[in-house]
Amino acid sequence: MLKWRAVIARHMRWSSPVMQGLFLCTLTFGVILPLCCHRLMYSYYFLKFMHLDSMSEEALKDSHDKGQQALHFWQEMTSSTKASALTPTSAPEVPELLVTVVTAKRREGQDYHYLLQMMQRLLSQLGDCGERPCAEVLVCDVETGPLLNEDATLLEKQFLVVRRSAEEQSKRRSRLNTFEKEKQDYVYCLRKGWELRRPKNVLILEDDALPRPDFFSVIQDLLSRSFARNTLYVKLYHPERLQRYWNPEPYRILEWVGLGLVGASALFFILSFSSRILLSFSIPHFLFFTVYVMVAVELVGRHYLLEVRRLSPQLYAVSPATECCTPAMLYPGNASARVADYLDQVTCSKGNAKDTVLYKIARSTPGERAHSVEPNLISHIGAYSSVRSNPLRPKLLP
Repeated sequence: MLKWRAVIARHMRWSSPVMQGLFLCTLTFGVILPLCCHRLMYSYYFLKFMHLDSMSEEALKDSHDKGQQALHFWQEMTSSTKASALTPTSAPEVPELLVTVVTAKRREGQDYHYLLQMMQRLLSQLGDCGERPCAEVLVCDVETGPLLNEDATLLEKQFLVVRRSAEEQSKRRSRLNTFEKEKQDYVYCLRKGWELRRPKNVLILEDDALPRPDFFSVIQDLLSRSFARNTLYVKLYHPERLQRYWNPEPYRILEWVGLGLVGASALFFILSFSSRILLSFSIPHFLFFTVYVMVAVELVGRHYLLEVRRLSPQLYAVSPATECCTPAMLYPGNASARVADYLDQVTCSKGNAKDTVLYKIARSTPGERAHSVEPNLISHIGAYSSVRSNPLRPKLLP
């Protein structure tokens, strides 16, 4: 008993490394990070009960205002005598990149005009690649209801808009589950773009996928990399809330440990030049600082660390594909035609939607590979879904 008391007394002194480490952890994880990160949505310290409702309402208002601005922009563009000048009459015979935008009428949230918002952003970015446009754009309207998709109709003077013919619509089975209908619409748009233009590369965007400012520069860099020639698809978006290190993706664990080792080395380097702190290198000290850095970056949020990669297209990371979500997908070469054939062989249902099916195909088909890009190249602005039920006032998903 006396021996244990002596051990405890020795480690409870302020000069003890154990006490110093405990104080550092308490100060960092109990005071500094909570004060700095309580408003960061993808941090563990985010206080939902304080900020989620107000941030959700602010996001909805901002999106509504931008939707109304986009509506006025396209209405003026359509009525302008310069409207015909935007029609891609001088597009190359075989476009280097075809951007196909899949859209349907939203029964709820129509005033947000997601399609018009993202097409306005695309239009502003198409001229960023020099003399030739960055891509040719095709709008694929999959609306089959009795009402027109007014937003898609508004774009017909500026972009090629394709729809199923009356005969094609009559051939569709009327009683399709939501997930199978969504998949069939996706396949239709994949095939239609390929048949009409035979592009060298295809990029599919859903109508609520808002491109980031560096969208086309990163796409060009990705297509120039060697992996693009041997991939079925490249995912350009993964939900921010699923980007944490503590995740089933094994490559993230390696990244996490590597970051901890680099951070620990940097801390030792900084502390070695401090006259007030005398810290000799030892394996226990190094392991402590490695774990300290790993815990800190995980609690703050990996999403915010990824944002540093936006400094240059070359810094974007390419990793094995993740499963969830397909609002933005790049299909190099003729991969879009292969994907359409693969999807046609599977019936989608709840728990087996098209993103899950694509993920399984890429993992189980010999010779096929799939990749994801980080950070995200689009912002998912669709608070109201066109295919699923919506709450009265949607909230952000932290």
